[in-house]
Amino acid sequence: MRTFTHPTHEAPLQVAMVGAAAIAWWIAYGRLEALADTLLQWIGLSRSTALGEAVHFFLYDTPKVLLLLTGIVFVMGVIQTFFSPDRTRALLSGRREGIGNMLAASLGVVTPFCSCSAVPLFIGFLSAGVPLGITFSFLIAAPMVNEVALILLFGLFGWQVAALYLGLGLAVAIVAGLAIGRLHMEHHLEDWVQAILARPAAQRDGVAPDWSARLRAGGDHVRDIVGRVWPYVLAGIALGAGIHGYVPQDFMASVMGRDAWWAVPVAVLLGVPMYTNAAGIIPIVQALIGKGAALGTVLAFMMSVIALSAPELVILRKALKPPLIATFTGVVAVGILLVGYLFNLVL
Repeated sequence: MRTFTHPTHEAPLQVAMVGAAAIAWWIAYGRLEALADTLLQWIGLSRSTALGEAVHFFLYDTPKVLLLLTGIVFVMGVIQTFFSPDRTRALLSGRREGIGNMLAASLGVVTPFCSCSAVPLFIGFLSAGVPLGITFSFLIAAPMVNEVALILLFGLFGWQVAALYLGLGLAVAIVAGLAIGRLHMEHHLEDWVQAILARPAAQRDGVAPDWSARLRAGGDHVRDIVGRVWPYVLAGIALGAGIHGYVPQDFMASVMGRDAWWAVPVAVLLGVPMYTNAAGIIPIVQALIGKGAALGTVLAFMMSVIALSAPELVILRKALKPPLIATFTGVVAVGILLVGYLFNLVL
């Protein structure tokens, strides 16, 4: 666990700076539409053309998504100082099945652990006595119910869609974790993982950070996460702009339309090979829905990109044998399919 030793007298200045940044953030966010219109006029394009509409989409959504991403990543960086991996393992160990799955899935939503942390977290959870199924509830919820995706869905589509995404994502994580736990597949962990699990868990002590350190951690989190994912954000927005400006609505309706029963599984299959993050996929979701695609089908696509991405499966393969990887993938895929069909049914 990290030890924070920064002096507390820095906190008032940092709080003032964060407050000023928040005011600037709010002013900038409220002027994005006017900024995009002005830039489009300077370029000499009109929204009445496909190119103009695509460029306007990019000019508006790029700062919007990056502002949302920066704000939520900073907040989650501060929250991470309260929920370190060690503390998370301590909260989850010894919990009963069912209650433990719900707690693990809830922690997965509020703790900003990325897929690159999956293997050490997986080992750490199990070595602390967390059952396999409860561990998977956390690992499923952490990427699937991503805090960035939740905030962006709220900003782009309203609280109803965001709440439904949150509820169904948690349900998938809880039920999938319960199912994997009932299968008792611990013997399908790789041998080196089982050898580590046989050792006593290491006890590590740390010093609780002060608010100066917490704010500094939020800034570090922004530099680390936003600095690493912004190319994927731009690529996702560019793809979304192309779809928004050029892809015919009838074509998208035929591929991801409400009446096509096969659209949801096809969307899931298309999502797995992709490698992007929640912030990068949201603009694509917005563009697809704007072109007539069914919301449930598009969200199934988004969930498969986030929760079943090929890079994450490659990382997990270091710790899981193929039968457990296949079970994890199959259970989560079935949950995503149900979410997609349910969204299409009720919306």
